[in-house]
Amino acid sequence: MAAALAEEAPDNEDYYALLNVRREASQEELKAAYRRLCMLYHPDKHRDPELKTQAERLFNLVHQAYEVLSDPQTRAIYDIYGRRGLEMEGWEVVERKRTPAEIREEFERLQREREERRLQQRTNPKGTISVGIDATDLFDRYDEEYEDVQGSSFPQIEINKMHISQSIEAPLTATDTAILSGNLSTQNGNGGGSINLALRRVTSAKGWGELEFGAGDLQGPLFGLKIFRNLTPRCFITTNCALQFSSRGIRPGLTTVLARNLDKNTMGYLQWRWGIQSAMNTSIVRDTKTSHFTVALQLGIPHSFMMVSYQHKFQDEDQTRVKGSLKAGFFGTIVEYGAERKISRHSILGATVSVGVPQGVSLKIKLNRASQTYFFPVHLTDQLLPSAVFYATVGPLVIYFAMHRLIIKPYLRAQKERELEKQRESTASDILQKKQEAEAAVRLMQESVRRIIEAEEARMGLIVVNAWYGKFVNDNSRKNEKVKVIDVTVPLQCLVKDSKLILTEASKAGLPGFYDPCVGEEKSLKVLYQFRGVLHQVMSADNEALRIPKQSHRIDADG
Repeated sequence: MAAALAEEAPDNEDYYALLNVRREASQEELKAAYRRLCMLYHPDKHRDPELKTQAERLFNLVHQAYEVLSDPQTRAIYDIYGRRGLEMEGWEVVERKRTPAEIREEFERLQREREERRLQQRTNPKGTISVGIDATDLFDRYDEEYEDVQGSSFPQIEINKMHISQSIEAPLTATDTAILSGNLSTQNGNGGGSINLALRRVTSAKGWGELEFGAGDLQGPLFGLKIFRNLTPRCFITTNCALQFSSRGIRPGLTTVLARNLDKNTMGYLQWRWGIQSAMNTSIVRDTKTSHFTVALQLGIPHSFMMVSYQHKFQDEDQTRVKGSLKAGFFGTIVEYGAERKISRHSILGATVSVGVPQGVSLKIKLNRASQTYFFPVHLTDQLLPSAVFYATVGPLVIYFAMHRLIIKPYLRAQKERELEKQRESTASDILQKKQEAEAAVRLMQESVRRIIEAEEARMGLIVVNAWYGKFVNDNSRKNEKVKVIDVTVPLQCLVKDSKLILTEASKAGLPGFYDPCVGEEKSLKVLYQFRGVLHQVMSADNEALRIPKQSHRIDADG
């Protein structure tokens, strides 16, 4: 029955918004909202044939919404999956006597079955391209020895190393996955590559195992075994055993990592590595919504070090992050600081300045595009030169803000306009239908609104003078943009009860008598109303709850 109900309703229908109830609404609240709309849209209340037909359609829509939300099972499915859940293949196997929790488990099982049928069509490609640049000639030049060499007046910037790696995942069954990866590297004219094949099997909900086979032109065959196991709900262990064959013989290696959740946001790690570079490492990582903190200590051959890093996450639209770290050990000391920012829907750009002794100064630029990473480490100087640190810090900032203003921002604006246009074209028929339904609902509301206004006037209550819904343009710099609003005075007045108007946290486009006048754009609701003979005005965001009257909405009589 639920599937039949869902087929009759529009795809974008919000049942909660249609009934104007909270998502946590009780059965009594649902019933009260349903009865009120039934009284408004009941076909027997309208004699005009056209109005009667429109009333029947809206009455059936309200009835469908109530049927779904008043039944605990169908409501649980609708809350989790929306209308698509009511149409999902396999609904007929769900027993009506099950609880909402059991319904959720059943539908999760159905979803898993559908995903299994799509396994052969999916891969998860990942890749990295790294280009090392030697720009030391910008700051450390051999002027005395090479001043007479032709062309020496221009700094020599060279690409001295490159690395390319790529991997794809091919799910074989619900528990088995094949992973194919390869890489190529070159540095100062010398290089090589390798290819690896891994087969991973999920043995249970607590762990998985992976076999790895590899070969390359610099090293011989590689055989590895990796095992992951949850020891407790808060603790897991990973073990990686490998045998590397080379001209010098067999080189075994073993790496074991033990990790534990110390609290909700903190993980502790213990790592032991035995083989070519043996070491013991312990680290604590704390990751919250606004920050990421890491402290690590390693004792090993040839490297022992201590490292502290901190990253602050700004809660802005561009997901800006600033970070800094200090690493000190037998190799020297390195201080790094940098930032990263989202520049498009799928791209993140970051830059890090590395200052170390004896490493010198480097600038590392990284671009993440979906699952691909492009990395450009630029070595500026082998010495600690203030000029190199200054240009490495200021240069990327100047270039970024110039590109953001002249290239990135105009491109994103044009891309958004194209997407909005496509969305408008794809939803044009649905919006036209919603507009017709809204206009029909307004006609059906006229008689009820007249009675509500008479009752409110008698008690000096709440009268909606004017109400508009849509996109308002108040910024002078955007005054040429078209204002896209619709008059919703009648629908809002119809929702007034006992001199109160309450709207829930949902898009207003789903309310009776409303529709979306500007698909994909930010919308607001502006209401001018009268209460106790005094004018009030309020503007609220589309998904913001609204309750009127309020003293703060009052318009100053002297203004």
